[in-house]
Amino acid sequence: MCPTPRTERGPDRSYRGTFRSPRPSPKSGQADGTSEESLHLDIQKLREKKDMLDKEISQLISEGYRVDELEDHIGRLHEYNDIKDVGQMLLGKLAVIRGVTTKELYPEFGLDMND
Repeated sequence: MCPTPRTERGPDRSYRGTFRSPRPSPKSGQADGTSEESLHLDIQKLREKKDMLDKEISQLISEGYRVDELEDHIGRLHEYNDIKDVGQMLLGKLAVIRGVTTKELYPEFGLDMND
């Protein structure tokens, strides 16, 4: 049985309707569909978030943390995550070779399932 096409098109047939974009069309005076009011609201929210983050930074500094110390810690976390990703990839490949799940390999390598 030959599948039938979803729409038939010929010289005298057109598609069932006009194209309708999934994006709503902008209202008059709005080039991209964003109102000035909503932009001001977004700016206000960003300013509030910046103020909150500035307060958190000040609090951390007052507790004795240094920016360079935090940057070093963040760098070490990125390195740890990269190494962990490689380990997970290797466990996955080994599991495929052995025909088992990675979960089954965890005890063999002394790994905790919550790691």
